[in-house]
Amino acid sequence: MSSPGLVSLVGAGPGDPELLTVRAVARLAAADVVFYDALVDQAALRHAPRARWAYVGKRAGRPSISQATIERLMIRRALRGERVVRLKSGDPFVFGRGGEEALALAAAGIPCEVVPGVSTALAAPGLAGIPVTHRGLSTAFVVVSGHAETAFTPVLASPEPGAATVVVLMGLQTRTLVAGLLLARGWSADTPAALLLSAGTTEARCWRGTLAELGSCDLPERHPTLPGVLVIGASVGVADQLEALAAPRLPASGMLGARLSD
Repeated sequence: MSSPGLVSLVGAGPGDPELLTVRAVARLAAADVVFYDALVDQAALRHAPRARWAYVGKRAGRPSISQATIERLMIRRALRGERVVRLKSGDPFVFGRGGEEALALAAAGIPCEVVPGVSTALAAPGLAGIPVTHRGLSTAFVVVSGHAETAFTPVLASPEPGAATVVVLMGLQTRTLVAGLLLARGWSADTPAALLLSAGTTEARCWRGTLAELGSCDLPERHPTLPGVLVIGASVGVADQLEALAAPRLPASGMLGARLSD
């Protein structure tokens, strides 16, 4: 019986294929099959010219392949001796179910490696000119998923008001709940806030305002289909300072991106 192949859990970064790591590109080039997620830019797959590509993405409210099925497919292909890449948006271990897949592969005796990616939790604010920490403004940051109120409520209730920058991934639909929770917790209504859409892509857009305005800010008509990140805290104001200093404008996927009003 031949030895099993290798499964690489690869982070694709926030969307821009140029933010793939060197190791990620090498694993894609050597892959026999790539199972890729919904938010992975198709251009990243050009680095896997000899591989078969299989879409296994999940988007809220849409039919999708089950997690158990994804794991069975990876195991089956690896048992054939193939090199398998599981390509995930951001980092495999940041709300990407990478830990679940690593455990399933280990239980099946399949060699597995993790190739870290640039997490959207850091990249989305950074590309918009927002540091998640900034001397004199924020010395810590908190990252939560905005999918379920029961999950993010105890985490966001823990820090003292204004003590950390709050980053909410997949927070577009729950931004009113998040803002209301922080305001009820004692955060100032004037706390700077940002909503970042499609970070790391040519469709990147950002809104900046206050925490009090976050829940009711205007969005593009197709916003339900766009990935959104919320950033709340004093360091969001750094982006305003950069803009006031007339920093050079880069393409929409670069620093400062495009405002929603553009």
